[in-house]
Amino acid sequence: MGKVLSIIVPCYNSAEYLERCVDSLIAGGKRVEIILVDDGSTDATGAMLDAYAHDYQNVRVIHQENRGHGGAVNHALEIAGGQYVKVVDSDDWLDPNAYQAVLDFLTEHGPVDLLVCNYLYDKPAKQQKKRVKFNLPVKRPFSWDQVRLHPGQYLMLHSLIYRRQVLVKSGIILPEKVSYDDNLFVFEPMKYVRSIYYLPVDLYHYYIGREDQSVNEQVMLRKIDQQILINKMMITFYASQIDKSDPCQKYLKYYLEIITTISSVILILAGDQQSLKLKRELWNFLKKYDYPTYKSFRKRPLGVGVNLPGRGGRRVVTRLYLIAKKIYAFN
Repeated sequence: MGKVLSIIVPCYNSAEYLERCVDSLIAGGKRVEIILVDDGSTDATGAMLDAYAHDYQNVRVIHQENRGHGGAVNHALEIAGGQYVKVVDSDDWLDPNAYQAVLDFLTEHGPVDLLVCNYLYDKPAKQQKKRVKFNLPVKRPFSWDQVRLHPGQYLMLHSLIYRRQVLVKSGIILPEKVSYDDNLFVFEPMKYVRSIYYLPVDLYHYYIGREDQSVNEQVMLRKIDQQILINKMMITFYASQIDKSDPCQKYLKYYLEIITTISSVILILAGDQQSLKLKRELWNFLKKYDYPTYKSFRKRPLGVGVNLPGRGGRRVVTRLYLIAKKIYAFN
């Protein structure tokens, strides 16, 4: 019998926190295939992964030259054999009780294209946790026309488990050596999702606290070109692949709006003329590729806010960002 769930873990110089992650995954037992990808690590990561593969039959290890998070996921998807697929970052971990509940559901219920669970922003250094849950139907499958999320609720990588056939059908190939590729992973395959199930358990611990973390504001400023690249790829995909008849259209537009807002806010926080020029270019890119969506975004509160003129407008955006950061506890 094949595995119920394939879990993909991209690992780059992860030795410091790897055990917490992988030990939490091993608890899934024989129902789970764990694919650990050593993405050109220069520390003890590779040896640690080999030790796990030696000790556990359901652990598979890939060693590759550095191809980035996207390259690691691409390689693992080529060999994944589980009915479902989840990506877990090597500094994050799964809650044991919620993990078992998820495996029981996937084993005992009919196939669904997408399983959604809660996740936690986990900040051990500050002894702080922020739970992210969703106002979605429970105890039954549902479709896109029943998805009505509250502001601040987005189906991020941490909350999702795809049916593998959805990923195969989508043909998803992530860009290599580019941060923020996870946004494409939760965006492009949605076109092929028809049935969704929400299991309201707190499955995923999303660790916040490393200085080199991609969601750290200073890191985002240094990598803003990569954020913009992903944002533009999402705009192009939405403009060329999604129309109003697609069941997922409303949600993808909602998600594209928040990603474009995040890109704009980071550029506003930078504050220099080059960054402000990049913000204008991003919005002009959207205008060129999808004028109706551009026009819609510009009329909505987020679009109005990030395009307020002058220093005063930028100060307002900065203050609102700090308030949102405190409320939602991100990065």
